[in-house]
Amino acid sequence: MATEKNSNGYEGLLPLCLRWLKPIFAKLSTVSVKLATMAKKLAKDDSRRVVHALKVGLAISLVSLLYYFKPLYDGFGTSTMWAIVTVIVVFEFSVGGTLGRGLNRVMATLLAGGLGFGTHYLASLGGDTGRPIILALFVFILASVSTFTRFFPKIKARYDYGLLILILTFCMVSLSGYRDEEIAKLALSRILTILIGCCVTLIVCIFVRPVWAGTDLHCLVANNIQSLALFFQGFGAEFFGLSQEGEVSNDDMQKYRTILNSKSNEESLTNLARWEPRHGKFRYRHPWKQYLKIGSLNRECAYRLELLNGYLKTNQFQMPSQQIHGQFKEECMKICSESSRGLRELALALRKMVLPLTAKSHIEKAKIAAENLKSHLEEWRFEEVNNAMEIVQVVSLASLLFDTICCIEKIVDSVQELASMAGFKAVEVQSSVAPEQQMDLQDQDQYALQPLSHGAAVLLAHHAITIDEQSPC
Repeated sequence: MATEKNSNGYEGLLPLCLRWLKPIFAKLSTVSVKLATMAKKLAKDDSRRVVHALKVGLAISLVSLLYYFKPLYDGFGTSTMWAIVTVIVVFEFSVGGTLGRGLNRVMATLLAGGLGFGTHYLASLGGDTGRPIILALFVFILASVSTFTRFFPKIKARYDYGLLILILTFCMVSLSGYRDEEIAKLALSRILTILIGCCVTLIVCIFVRPVWAGTDLHCLVANNIQSLALFFQGFGAEFFGLSQEGEVSNDDMQKYRTILNSKSNEESLTNLARWEPRHGKFRYRHPWKQYLKIGSLNRECAYRLELLNGYLKTNQFQMPSQQIHGQFKEECMKICSESSRGLRELALALRKMVLPLTAKSHIEKAKIAAENLKSHLEEWRFEEVNNAMEIVQVVSLASLLFDTICCIEKIVDSVQELASMAGFKAVEVQSSVAPEQQMDLQDQDQYALQPLSHGAAVLLAHHAITIDEQSPC
C-alpha cells in the first residue's frame, strides 16, 4: 500500500513540475528568437563584424599552439598564457586600433621591463631592510606620474592604454623580483610571449580582410556631405508644396541628423587612422586632421538645416502677397537646387579622391541667387503687409539661407584644401555637347548627376568626367 501511495504521489508531482517549467521554456524560446534576430541584424548591417569575430578566433587558435607543443611550452612555461591574453586585449576591429594597442603594449612592456630591472638592482643595494622601502618608493613614483600623465588630452587619445600597461608590467616585474631570484628569466619569457601574441594579432588583422579606420573616416565624411545635399534637394519642393520627378523621401532628407552626433566617431576614427600605414590611395602622413575640420563644418551646416527643417514641421509660413511669393519661391528654389548640386559633386569627388572642379561654380550660383533674393527683400514694400509676423518669417528664412550658403562655401574650401594636401588627382574633362548647345544648356540650367562605378562616366556640369581609379568608398 505504501508503494502504491508513493507512486501516486510522484505521478501527481510530474504534471505540477511541467506546469512550472512550461512558462520558463516559453520565455527561453522567445529570448532565443530575439537574440537570433538581433544577431542577424548586426551581421546584415555590417558583415565585417562576422569576419572580425572569425579573425579573433583564428588568432587565438594560432597562439594557443604554444600550449599544444611541449618544446614551446617547456621554453616559456606558464608565461605562454600572456600570449593569449595579448591577443584578446590587443585585437581591435580596425587595423589602426590593433596597431595602436599592439605598439602601445610592446613599447610599454619593454620600457617597464627595463625600469623594473633597474629598480630591482637599486633595491638590492639597500639590503634586506631598505629593499622593500626602495621598491615601494619607485612603484609609488612611477604609478603616480603615469596616472597623472594620462590626463593630458593628446596622450590620453593615443597612449592611454600604453600607460596602463606600463604601470601593470612595472609593478609585476619589480615586485616579482622581491620574492623570485630568477627575475630575468621570468621577465624575458613574458616579454617574448607578449611579442609573439602581438605579431600573430597584427598578421591576422592586416592580411585577413583588413578593416581600415582611415577608409571608414573618409567614407563617413563623404556620406555626411551627401546627406546635406539630400536635404537641400528635397527642401524646396517640400516647402513650396511642389512635386518633382525623383523626389527625395522624408527619410533621406532626415539623414543629416546623424551628422549632429558624429563628432566622437570622427575623432575616434582620426586617432586610429594615424596609426595605420600606407594603404590604397591613402599615402604616408595623410592629412587626417583635415577631416575633423570638414566634419566640424558639416555639423555647423547640419545645425542650420535643423532650423530649416523646423519651417517644414510648423506649416505656419505664409507669404505676404502673390507677387512676393513668386519672386521668393524662384530664388529659394534656385538656392536649394544649386546648393544640392554643389554638395553632391563635392561628395562624389571626395569619394573618388579627385579634385572637385565644378562644385565651387554651383555655390557661386547659389550666392548669386541669394543676392537677388536680398535685393528683392530690399525692394518689397512691407508697409503694405498687414501681418507683421509674415514679414519676420520671410526675412528670417532668407537670412538663414544666406548663412547656410556661407557655411557650405567653407565646406567646399576645406575639401579643396584636403584635396591639395592629399594630392588628389584631376580627372579628364571632355565636353559632352556641341558648342552651340552649351549656351542653351546653361540657360536652361540643366544638370544630371549619376553615381560612378569603376571606369564609368558621368555628366557633371555639362562635361563628361571619366574616372578609371577605384573609389575607396
